[in-house]
Amino acid sequence: MRLLAVDTALGACSVAVLDGEKILAHHLEEMARGHAEALAPMVARAMTGISFGSLDRLAVTTGPGTFTGQRVGLAFMRGLRLALQIPLIGVTTLEAICAATQAPRAAAIHDAKRGEAYLLLWENGETVFEAAVMSFAEGLAKIQSFGPCVLAGTGAPAASTALGEEFVLSPLRQPDALWVAKLALTRPAPDGAPAPLYLRAPDAKLPVSA
Repeated sequence: MRLLAVDTALGACSVAVLDGEKILAHHLEEMARGHAEALAPMVARAMTGISFGSLDRLAVTTGPGTFTGQRVGLAFMRGLRLALQIPLIGVTTLEAICAATQAPRAAAIHDAKRGEAYLLLWENGETVFEAAVMSFAEGLAKIQSFGPCVLAGTGAPAASTALGEEFVLSPLRQPDALWVAKLALTRPAPDGAPAPLYLRAPDAKLPVSA
């Protein structure tokens, strides 16, 4: 099965093309902004010498992430889904981060600003606590009760300091399309397109009419 995956939802832009377990292309660049400009050229580079018509599946991160970043990847891949008429699988950013640790037990804790964190807990390749947003202190308590595990995400260094040496600090801070692709290979094909995962409302508010 040949699959193209992308991620633009957090602090990186990445693309991967797999043919089963074989990696045909993989590009990742950390960036705080500019995902919309970077994604199409990165996909074009990854697909050099590979026909879009040879793809069997597509995959994309659904969130949690930045409001704009989530929309960039999803819009791009929804367009490809319609053009190619093949399934598009959604994977959360935190699942991709946990899977990349390759650890039996992992916690992805990502700085969500405002003293909050995005958190997901992972055990033996499965999510055991779904992605949620909470205060950083609540996130630490949730991980503490989960028990010793590998910590990943931008909140991991602070969590490691607070929780102690039983909680191993991973160098992984951002999701990577390579692991989005690996997870999507084994998931059932959905009937429709994945929806963005928003764990809180966007900062921008529409004006309220009088």
